[in-house]
Amino acid sequence: MKNFSPGLVPTLITVPCVLILLALTVWQVNRYSWKVDLIDEINSQLAAAPVNLPNADIVPQEWQYRRVSLTGTFDHEKEIHLFAHAEGGRSGFQIITPFVRAEEGDVVLVNRGWVPEEKKEPQTRSEGLVEGQVTVTGIARKPWGKSWSFLPESNAEDNVWLYGELAAMADHLGMTVGPVFVELDAVDVPGGLPIGGQTRITLPNNHIQYAFTWFGLAGAMVVIYILYGLRRGRSKQG
Repeated sequence: MKNFSPGLVPTLITVPCVLILLALTVWQVNRYSWKVDLIDEINSQLAAAPVNLPNADIVPQEWQYRRVSLTGTFDHEKEIHLFAHAEGGRSGFQIITPFVRAEEGDVVLVNRGWVPEEKKEPQTRSEGLVEGQVTVTGIARKPWGKSWSFLPESNAEDNVWLYGELAAMADHLGMTVGPVFVELDAVDVPGGLPIGGQTRITLPNNHIQYAFTWFGLAGAMVVIYILYGLRRGRSKQG
């Protein structure tokens, strides 16, 4: 191309930028495939029949979102109150209760479900304090903490928690507990509270949109580079 003369500096800027943008495009496409596989895996786990949660050491990440079953009794005197909003935005608490397993003898922290703020204390919903040995099913969840350092801390002294800080909760209770929470399925409870089935899984998959964005920017840079080179080449000849 006789009229094409973009110059050294624009070339040194454009070529690396385009290569980086194309690399980001490929990365986002790969992320999209990974996210699709992850969503399929989670959906498969949620649709599977519940299995007995092992009492030996387990890796929480490997049990995340797996359906499990437990048999034992609730220790309602040691409830944990995890601040949470209902789907309609109403403030309240998720009730996390130690569950002593019948055969294994270990303790699992079980999220029984959500109650409104005025029903936080167990004596306000005594009919829902299930007694005796029961078998329950739910979703295993790994612990989580605050995502940013500037976020407020949980108040263990007042038993108001903002995050799934399993180790800190165990220390607060003075108990040794299993390495995962279990969020119970939605079932009928005397008095209607707590409301189970509080598992919320949000896995946005916007990677294809991001890939098109990076690819579009790369294409735009190439077009600008070519037009600039042609214009500069013609001006030099003129």
